[in-house]
Amino acid sequence: MDFTVLSNEIFEKSINDYHQTDNVDTAINNPYPEKSIEYFLYLKNWIDTVQWHLEDIIRDPDIDPKEALLLKRRIDKSNQDRTDLVELIDSYFLDKYKDIVVLPNARINTESPAWAIDRLSILALKIYHMKQEADRTNTTAEHHEQSAKKLGVLLTQREDLSTAIEELLEDIESGAKYMKVYKQMKMYNDPALNPVLYAKSQK
Repeated sequence: MDFTVLSNEIFEKSINDYHQTDNVDTAINNPYPEKSIEYFLYLKNWIDTVQWHLEDIIRDPDIDPKEALLLKRRIDKSNQDRTDLVELIDSYFLDKYKDIVVLPNARINTESPAWAIDRLSILALKIYHMKQEADRTNTTAEHHEQSAKKLGVLLTQREDLSTAIEELLEDIESGAKYMKVYKQMKMYNDPALNPVLYAKSQK
């Protein structure tokens, strides 16, 4: 099975599982063996799905400012978890391809496999929610038409991105491209690098 076929199936399962309750506080029930790549793909999309709905909630113009601040902190934590998990998935690929002989003229890709899969996970969410909009009955014909058009574009985008990811993995396997992963050194999360935080510690 192609890796993107597996990924898309798992992402759809995660999204459907979440929407059984459609509640950001629902506990995850990951059905895959712990520490397997399937486990990490499901966890990745679950984080994305919960964050998608947190982003909806925080945009409520009538939200209480104190609740909004708590949500912002939760979204920040989610973003860090998401980044950590992408790097973990890249570690899977680095280990998988560690014995590949890289060709002398091998090229590096603009992004690693896991960051491309990160975009695939977000696309799965866009498709799910755009389909909801296209299927809504309590809206205008224009809204339905526009949502259906956007859904078609998203489905094509998923097909194209899946193809591109498969081609990247094939190139890595053949030695035509090589992986080089840079850790996401997010400075605002680091008390030693965020000037607002380290200024407080120096007072």
